[in-house]
Amino acid sequence: MLGIVYITVGDMKNASEIAKELVSRRLAACVNMFPVSSIYRWNENIETQNEIAMLVKTDSSRLDEIITVVKILHTYDLPAIEFWGIEGEQEYLNWVHVNSS
Repeated sequence: MLGIVYITVGDMKNASEIAKELVSRRLAACVNMFPVSSIYRWNENIETQNEIAMLVKTDSSRLDEIITVVKILHTYDLPAIEFWGIEGEQEYLNWVHVNSS
């Protein structure tokens, strides 16, 4: 199944490092990165932080490898890593499949 791995990181430097590694290993066809504002509970405190959200276009068969790479390179103790299945224009989805396998 094709999908998006959603990841948040603390800054663009870390996001770019992770994205380049995922694409160079063919674990992702493409990674989009953009700033987001996050409010979350951590250690019983409400935290507010500017982060970088990453949308990693890939095949679900690559998820375990992606998680491994992200955990090695990520600066957070507990990074957000979520997989969302996608549907879309077939020619584009074919490109994602070919470039993430």
